[in-house]
Amino acid sequence: MPDPNQAAMKFLLTRRSRPFKTLGLPAPDREALRPILTAAMRTPDHGKLEPWRLIVLEAPALRRLADLVTERGKALGKSDEDIAKPRLAYEVSPLAVAVIEVQQPSEKIPAIEMTYAAGAACLALLNAALASGWGANWLSGWPSHDPGFGVEALGLAENERIAGLIHIGTEKATPPDRPRPDIDAITTWVEA
Repeated sequence: MPDPNQAAMKFLLTRRSRPFKTLGLPAPDREALRPILTAAMRTPDHGKLEPWRLIVLEAPALRRLADLVTERGKALGKSDEDIAKPRLAYEVSPLAVAVIEVQQPSEKIPAIEMTYAAGAACLALLNAALASGWGANWLSGWPSHDPGFGVEALGLAENERIAGLIHIGTEKATPPDRPRPDIDAITTWVEA
């Protein structure tokens, strides 16, 4: 019988992201953020390739990126509505950590596994922030998927892309929980 960690299970069974609009100051400082980043990097990594890196975006950098969202959105022909929501996330967020997927050359590890590992790093970072008592939310959206935004905003290389932005701050309001998946409806048991 395994030795259960009931506190960790209770956290995982009740964890929930906090909408970016509910996050405000204070945000974690470098000292408070360091163990969160360290915990996030304990994510599964087939082949020990470290197919990720982190970019911590403080408020002034986020405001600069909000303007770039508008600029890139207009260049891509996005509507004002398509520009407004991602711009707002950059405008109001007190802090965000960009998880950057870094495709590493490998003969053994498929590229998709590196993508999965970067996604796992996003979730690990989100959960570490929440477990530390901060409000946090994992966002992406069209700016994250636009290579031009990644290059211009964050100086990404050709083998890099934004896996997600984890917005972190102090929760100012608690919205109701959302419906969760019906485990019985999505689970198949194979016995033989």
